[in-house]
Amino acid sequence: MPVVDRIGAFADEITAWRHDLHAHPELLYDVERTAAFVAEKLSGFGCDAVVTGIGRTGVVGVIRGRGTASNRAIGLRADMDALPIQEVRDLPYRSTVPGRMHACGHDGHTAMLLGAARYLAETRAFDGTAVMIFQPAEEGGGGGEAMVHDGLMERFGIEAVYGLHNIPNLPVGRFAIRPGPIMASTDRFTITIRGRGGHAALPQHAVDSVLVASHVIVALQSIVSRSVDPLQSAVVSVCALEAGEAFNVLPDSVTLRGTLRALSQEVRGTIKDRVREVVRNVASAFGAAGEIDFSGSYPVTENHPAEAQFMADVAAQVVGEAQVDRAVAPLMAAEDFSYMLAHRPGAYIFMGNGPSAGLHHPEYDFCDAAAPYGASLWARLIERGLPLQG
Repeated sequence: MPVVDRIGAFADEITAWRHDLHAHPELLYDVERTAAFVAEKLSGFGCDAVVTGIGRTGVVGVIRGRGTASNRAIGLRADMDALPIQEVRDLPYRSTVPGRMHACGHDGHTAMLLGAARYLAETRAFDGTAVMIFQPAEEGGGGGEAMVHDGLMERFGIEAVYGLHNIPNLPVGRFAIRPGPIMASTDRFTITIRGRGGHAALPQHAVDSVLVASHVIVALQSIVSRSVDPLQSAVVSVCALEAGEAFNVLPDSVTLRGTLRALSQEVRGTIKDRVREVVRNVASAFGAAGEIDFSGSYPVTENHPAEAQFMADVAAQVVGEAQVDRAVAPLMAAEDFSYMLAHRPGAYIFMGNGPSAGLHHPEYDFCDAAAPYGASLWARLIERGLPLQG
């Protein structure tokens, strides 16, 4: 069962929606135009209900099948927000907002779910309820958590939930999934090293916070290699350092910023504990003080085995078994769809975007040829997950 014929017939409209969204990127929760665009389309398709303002600016479309035997509901989720990146490609539909662009394909994710919503609202060849979830603030804002806390699952009776993300350089028409952890947890950290400033020519009268910070950075790199089981995965990366302004003054303090990643909650807890110990003890050994603050955390994105197998089976219906990788290696990037999977069974799948720049790159663009595959996956998932009786 290949790409749905009806979806293929209006693929050009899905592309037009995607281009409109691409030209008007919005960040985090400030997706008012995008949310209004989505709500207008869902209403025009004839959804039974269109609810806005869930998780601040999230949108939910409800489509009831023509079957009458089931009260089950399945949720399908797309993210809507863009990134604070300057687009460099001169596309006909390039971003009209300086310093913002859809560099992760959320414009494509939204357009594909709209395409599935149109098809499902037309055909209604299922028994139960399809809940189309359009989420803000995936890029570091925790919009998935906000929608869950706003009662998403309970208000719409969702029993299972599914998500999707495009992957550059995976061929168009291919899908990849795995049971268990598929994307990492993430924790942002800010480390402050407080020493004692002084003249660079008289270091004996100071506590050199730059030197201390340098030792902290090196010591942090021992955590993955010496505190984590070699068969487990973890990342500790220091990505920013701020210190001083003059060439001959030792600053009072240094600030370090970075990220931690893990594929299990146990390893996540271990590396956070070890970071605290390293910062405190290395700084103390030099007569300085070390403080650390964690923020911007997402849990591990962990697929439920039965739902991952079901999603892979549906993908195989759309593109053929040979085009579905059922044991893809997990990524150390993070996803706040993890919050939804923590509250309901479900799964998250990767979809090929073909040869393209990487995600979060200023030359990235979603591949429009991939959209019918994603929209068809969503449509078939509802039809197979909520089958008509008889």
